[in-house]
Amino acid sequence: MSKGPESKREHRLREGYERMLARLQEGRRELTWENLQKELDEAVEFEAELAEFTKDELALLRAWLERDLVDMRRYLRAGGRGVASWLGIDLDQLSRTVVESLFAIADRSKIERARFEENLEAARADYCEGELAAPGRMACVHCDAVVELEGVTRIEPCHRCGHRYFYRVSE
Repeated sequence: MSKGPESKREHRLREGYERMLARLQEGRRELTWENLQKELDEAVEFEAELAEFTKDELALLRAWLERDLVDMRRYLRAGGRGVASWLGIDLDQLSRTVVESLFAIADRSKIERARFEENLEAARADYCEGELAAPGRMACVHCDAVVELEGVTRIEPCHRCGHRYFYRVSE
């Protein structure tokens, strides 16, 4: 593929990402996991009507934005110093619109923190307490404590922190 069309595509995707981010900033709902999903869906619908994106491009835009917001939320929850620190760059390098959107979304994300955090953990999890699972190593999505399952076993809450969501650890 030639460089010209690819850079036009990249430009279109970047503009779509920034518009979606701005729409999330304008959202008036409390920023629960469910509301974030609804607002992302609405932003994708808006982009579908506004610009000529393929379904694959819209799916990519949504996935990229959700990934970044989830990552920012985890960073702030873990005691990160703020959006600028999370980005790891000087905010003066970013457009004012992007900076304002990220700050507004970070502020909104403080609402219903505990439930939002649990839903984020559940989204990362492949396994939940009470489910049966094949033998192997699992890790808690909250504290990364490793649990060895010797055989097909019902998953118990984390022995270290009591949380209920796990992911499989591969070697």
